[in-house]
Formats: sequence, structure tokens, C-alpha cells
Amino acid sequence: MGVSIRFCGAARTVTGSCYLLESEAGRLLVDCGSFQGPKTLKALNYGAFPFRPAEIDAVLLTHAHIDHSGLLPKLVLDGFRGQILATRGTIDLCSYLLPDSGNIQESEVVVLNRRNAARGRAEVRPIYTQADAVATLGYFRPVAYAHWVDVAKGIRARYWNAGHLLGSASIELEFAGEGLAGQPLRILFSGDLGPDQKLLQPDPEAPTGFDYVVVEATYGDVDRPATTAGARRRRLAAEVRDAAAAKGALLVPAFAVERTQELIVELADLMERQEIPAAPIFIDSPLAIRATEVFRQHAAALDGDIDIERALRSPHLRFTETADESKAIAKLSGFHVIIAASGMCEAGRIRHHLKRWLWHRDATVLLVGFQAQGTLGRFLEEGAAAVRIQGEEIKVAARIRRIDDYSGHADGPELARWTAARRPIRRGVFLVHGEEQGIAGLAERIGERSVPASQVFRPILDDIYELTTAAPTPIDAARRRRLAPEAVVDLDWHNDMSKLILDINDRIEAVADDRARGVIIRRLRRALEAED
Repeated sequence: MGVSIRFCGAARTVTGSCYLLESEAGRLLVDCGSFQGPKTLKALNYGAFPFRPAEIDAVLLTHAHIDHSGLLPKLVLDGFRGQILATRGTIDLCSYLLPDSGNIQESEVVVLNRRNAARGRAEVRPIYTQADAVATLGYFRPVAYAHWVDVAKGIRARYWNAGHLLGSASIELEFAGEGLAGQPLRILFSGDLGPDQKLLQPDPEAPTGFDYVVVEATYGDVDRPATTAGARRRRLAAEVRDAAAAKGALLVPAFAVERTQELIVELADLMERQEIPAAPIFIDSPLAIRATEVFRQHAAALDGDIDIERALRSPHLRFTETADESKAIAKLSGFHVIIAASGMCEAGRIRHHLKRWLWHRDATVLLVGFQAQGTLGRFLEEGAAAVRIQGEEIKVAARIRRIDDYSGHADGPELARWTAARRPIRRGVFLVHGEEQGIAGLAERIGERSVPASQVFRPILDDIYELTTAAPTPIDAARRRRLAPEAVVDLDWHNDMSKLILDINDRIEAVADDRARGVIIRRLRRALEAED
């Protein structure tokens, strides 16, 4: 049978991380994450897995972020009964992240079903519930960094700190007797890799000498300016001072885990040193509040030069856990800071704050992380004049700002250096967890210094490769594809529809009188009737 790999997610996209490895010894998943972005892609979360969950022997989890872990409860619901191997930090974070994900799905389904009932449409069910997520936690088993663990007979794994997030790991796999000349077949999955100068986390580490390396390419085409901890703080301080001068809210969409804790540390310290105006900092996310407690518990494993406890006791912090506390923030005026999930503005309380503030010229939205294609955050980043949030059109008058210094991902040169440090890489590098530009950028860099260009592979969703041949051999996956390749990389019709509605509204509002508006509407009506 040999060993094969199927790219079940994070292939030409940055979400849905999931890789299926099959051999005579067993079937393994590396990650089992949720898809985000365009609705066509997110629909995969509701569909059947491209494998039988009951036949999976184990899941090896790189880290806790939902785009890597979010479908684990669905996997269990559909029959998985193996072990989920993860570091202790990852398990502790998942104990909050997964139930929170289930709760969000239940809440969103309630709202959706209310709309469906009004439109005469069928009810829908959540992918899984909070209770399902809690039950999934019983399948987790802790592993230590840099220690081998037996996964199945003839398969073992070792976890290495990836420097991306508390508990994050690159995962080394060995399949006995499946490599060249009867040696073990050695594969390394990078997981998400942290950048140089990452606040709270150490630099990534991993061994050398592999048959294959599967590496993320989120920022593969990006060269960030060289920075230092001091320069990063100065850029953040400048953005905060500008927002304060505008006398409106500063909204920071941020992932509840790691990014929020980094910002807490930096903002609290800057205010204490009087480098930025003092103001309330609202952490408006129950998940971020719980995750912050996990960071407290793991403080010894984080950067020893940072007094995390002191930052988390700052008198400027306001933790708003209940819905009523969150709604009360909307009554405030003047300068204040709101940090809320999600980091790509796709769900959670940040959307309510955006509805409240986006149309105000004195407000500022500060984007501090990667915004995937098709997400609300990406539309704001690209300068949308108006957006649709929960079915409502909102004009964008607020200042949209971005700093990339707090990204949890390595940039192109850092990814290339990390990959080169894994040499010799005997058979190939697979580029995943990136959009087209990121993958193309990293392919060019890796082809220059790590392996020949002919050994750099760019899998598409559901591609399958045989790994025990002299070079990785594609296995015809066309009949197994859940989506056409272009549906993975392009914006879908839902995005086009939202933009069309906004453009129609803008055009109708811009004309001089009701007669001209009537002309536009009649032309649209004729175009629709011509399609019947």
C-alpha cells in the first residue's frame, strides 16, 4: 500500500487545515480544522468528510486555532474513536476554544432559523453543539515537546515548538520501512510558524533530514521590514495616539488566543509608561478572558522577559463577559479601545461593534493579522466603501488601519530560512496553508535555496500523492474533489451578490430624482426577466 497523503484542507487557502495519511499501519489526520471565508468554502464544514472518520486511528493536532481544530467535534460525531494527540498548552486552549465554537454555532443557527422561518425555508442544525465539543475533549492525550510517541504500530511522531501560539507544534512523523532502502519515511509538518521577534513565544525549532516537508505559506510572498520589539511598540503607539486624536473608538479585531494577550501586554505597558493616552481597554470576548487565564497558568513557558501577571492586572483593562456588558460598551463615546474576536471579522462580538462604529469618521479599525479572501476583514483592508453585516448595509467612514507587526505567522524570508534549515530534504516540499500569491512567492524562494524547483509541489484541495515512490506521484483525485479548484481560490457568487447589492444601492442613491431611479430599476428587472 505504501504511504499516501490527501490534502483535505488548507490547500490554496489558509483555512480548514487537514491532511490524511494512509498506510498499511494506519490512517492518521494531521489537524482537522474549520473552513472560513467565502460561503462556498464554509459549506464544506457542513458536508461529509472525504474519508470515513471511524477508520481514522489518531489525530495529530498542531495547535488550537479553530482553522486547525474546529471540526474535531464533528469528527467524533461522525464516528472517530481514536486519540487526539496534542501538547498540554494546546489541550488547555482547546478546552475553551472548542466549546466556544459550538456555542457560537448554536447561537448563529438560532438567528438563521428565525430568518428561515420568516422566509418559509427549512430549519438548519449546527455542525455541533457546545455539549458535543465538551465530549470531544475526552479524546485528547497530552504529548511533550521533543519526545517520541508511538501513534500506531510502525508509526511514531515527535512534536517541536513552532513559535506560533501557546502549545503550537511542528510535527515530525516516521513510517518504519517505507523510506529509501528500507529506512523510515520521514515527514515534517510545519504547522503554523511564528515570526522572528514574536512576543511571548520562542523561535521555531525542528530537526533536519526529511523525505518530505509540508510547510505553510500564509505570508510566502511578503517581505516584512526588519523590526525589533521597540520598533513594533512605537508603531502600535503611533496608531493608538492617532485614534485617540480622532476622539472615537479604536476597534481591534483580534483572535481571542495569543493576539489578544499580546495586545493586552503592549497596550497596558504603553499606558503605564504614559506613551499613549490612558483609556479603558475592553476585552470583549468571553473566550479571550478564559484564554488569558490559560496564559497565566503557562506563564513559565512564555517569554521570561515579560511580566505577564503585571500586565494582566492593569487598571485600564475591562473584561466584559456577558452580553449585557458587551452591549453597554455601545453607549460610550470618546476614545476607548475595544479588542474583540474574530480576527477576520467573520463572527463574534466584533461585528456588533463594527455596525456601531464603521460609519463614524472619528472611529478607527486597526487590523493586526492576516485577512483571508472573502472575509469581512479582507473587504475592509482592501478599502470597501460599504459592507454588509448581518444583512445590513453599513457605509465605511472609519479610518481603516493595519499593522502587521503582531502577526503570528513568519513572512516569506523567515519561511524560506526555516525550510532551508531542514535540509537535506530528499524528495520534496509541499506548500499549503496559503493563497495563490503566498504559495507562488514561497515556491520561488524555496526553489532558490532548499530543493530544486521540480521538487516543490502546490497541492489543490483533495489532491492525493503516493509518497513511497521515487518522487511523489499524484493519484487521480478529480472524481473525489468536493469543489472545483477555481471555487477554492476565487471569491464565490455570495461575495459577488453582496457587492452587486451594494453597487445597486450606491447607483440608485447617486442619481438625481425618482424618475432616474425608476429607469435603473426597470433595466434591472428586464435583465432578470431575460434570464427566465
